[in-house]
Amino acid sequence: MREPEQGNGTPRSGVDDGAHRRLAPRPLNRPPVDPGQQAVFGRPRGVAGAFAGDRPVLDGGNGSVRLAPPPPEALATAFGRPPGDPGARLQRPPVDLGGEPEVEPVFWEGKPAGDAWRDPGASAVIGPPAVTEQPAADTEAEPGPGPRLSVPELLFGRRVKPTALAVLLVAALLVGAAGGVVGWLLGRVGNPLTDGGVTLAEVKPGKERPVGSVADIAKRVTPSVVSIEFKGANVAGVGSGVVIDGAGYVLTNDHVVAPAVQDTSAKLTVVFIDGKRAVAQVVGRDSKTDLAVIKVEVDNPTVLQFGDSDDLAVGDTVLAIGSPLSLSNTVTEGIVSALHRPVTAAGENGGPQVTYDAIQTDAAINPGNSGGALVDSSGALVGINSSIRTETGGSVGLGFAISGNYARKVSQALIRDGSVKHADMNVNVRSASAETAEGAQVQNVLEGGAADAAGIEEGDVITRVGDRMVRNAAELTVAVREHEIGETVPVVLARQGRELTVQVTLRSD
Repeated sequence: MREPEQGNGTPRSGVDDGAHRRLAPRPLNRPPVDPGQQAVFGRPRGVAGAFAGDRPVLDGGNGSVRLAPPPPEALATAFGRPPGDPGARLQRPPVDLGGEPEVEPVFWEGKPAGDAWRDPGASAVIGPPAVTEQPAADTEAEPGPGPRLSVPELLFGRRVKPTALAVLLVAALLVGAAGGVVGWLLGRVGNPLTDGGVTLAEVKPGKERPVGSVADIAKRVTPSVVSIEFKGANVAGVGSGVVIDGAGYVLTNDHVVAPAVQDTSAKLTVVFIDGKRAVAQVVGRDSKTDLAVIKVEVDNPTVLQFGDSDDLAVGDTVLAIGSPLSLSNTVTEGIVSALHRPVTAAGENGGPQVTYDAIQTDAAINPGNSGGALVDSSGALVGINSSIRTETGGSVGLGFAISGNYARKVSQALIRDGSVKHADMNVNVRSASAETAEGAQVQNVLEGGAADAAGIEEGDVITRVGDRMVRNAAELTVAVREHEIGETVPVVLARQGRELTVQVTLRSD
C-alpha cells in the first residue's frame, strides 16, 4: 500500500519496512539551563553522588545559608537519638522498670485484637476498645411487659383462695381486739395517779341571784338596749339606743344618727338582743343637747322606764349598758362620781356647741356606748351615755351621761313635735374668774332679748340663776335650760364690784 502523495507531488519521507512506511523521530528541543540553578540543583562535577565539593556549604560562613541554632539540651535529650547510636530510630517501644522493652499484649480480655494485621512489637500501642464488641448473635430483643400481679400475689407472693383471705382477716381482727383490751387494762392499772371512774361533785342549787343584784338588773334591762348601725357609701359605725316607748321609739345621741342623716346613701338599722333587725327612721334631733329619737316597726318591744335622776347621790351604784367597740349587750358597773357636771363639746360637722348637764360616772364607757342606758340599782333609766374624757381614746373612768330627767323632757318634745326649743337669756358669755368671784361674763346682749329687757349689761358677771350657782359659761347654759320658756327667774350678777339681782323672763333660743 502506498502513502498518498503530497500536493506538490513529493512523497513524505519515512522508512519503508517493506509493508509499512515508518516516520522518523522529531529532533529534541533542549532549552538552555540556567547556570545558577545548575549550580544549586545540578549533578556535582566529577562525582556520581548528588553533592559536589564546590557547592555552597551550609555552615553559616560568608555567603552561605544561615542555619537555625541547635535545639535546647532538654529537648535534644527528650526527643533526640541516643548518644553513640546515630542510626537508632526515634520511634522506640517503651521499656519497663528493669530496662527491658515492653511487649504489647496481643489479646484483650481473652479476645483477639480488632486489627489482626497489627505488629505486636510495634512501638505505637493501641489500648483496649472503649466498648467491647458483641457478636450479632448475642443481641436479644427487649422483653415486653409481663402479666400484672393480683392483690393476693402482691401481698403474699402467690395466689391465695378468698376463703383463706377471709380467715386471715378475722384472725387479724381478733388479735387486734385482744391487744386493745390488754392495752386498756394495762393503761388503767399502769398509772396510779389517774382514776377513770372519778365523778366530781357539784353544788346544787346554783349561784343565787337575788332581786336587785347586778345580774338581775342586767337580765331585765339589756333587752331594751339596742345597737344602732349606720352604713353608707362614705360612713359606717355602731352606736347604742334605748327603747323608751312600746310604739318603737328609741332614744339615742344625736351624734350617733347625724352621719346617716347627712349622707343620703346611709341606712339606720336597729339590732335587738335576740338578733332581730329593723330599719329605723329619724323622728327628731336636738343637736344642742346631743339627743335624738328614731323609730322602728317592731311588735311588743321591751321598754325601759325612766327613773328620777334628781334622786341620785354621789356614790350610788350605776350600770352602763350598750355596744362599746361594736360589742353589743355589754354591761359595766361603777358609781356616780359627780352630779350636775356641765359638759361642752364641739358640734357635729361644724354645728352648734353641745352643752348638757351631765352625770359623771366611773363605769367603763367607750366609743359605741353613746346613746346607751345608764341605770340605777333598781334598773331605772337615769341617764343617756354620751361622752368620755380621755387622753388615750379609751375609758379612764371619766364618763358622762345626759341627765335622765332632761333626756325625758327633750325626747317627749321630739316625739310630739319633731323638734325642741330651749329657754335662753339671749346673751353671749365667756367664763370669767376673779379673786372675789367667778362666773359667766356677758360679752354682748341681744337687743330686745330677755337679758336686755331685764337690764343686764355687757361686762356683768352672772354668778347664779335661780337656786343654781354659775361658775362658767357652760354652767350658765345648763342652769337656764332647767327652766321653761316664759318663766321668770332671779339672776345674781356682779357689776363694778357690786352684787345685783335682776328678774329675767326667759325666752326661746
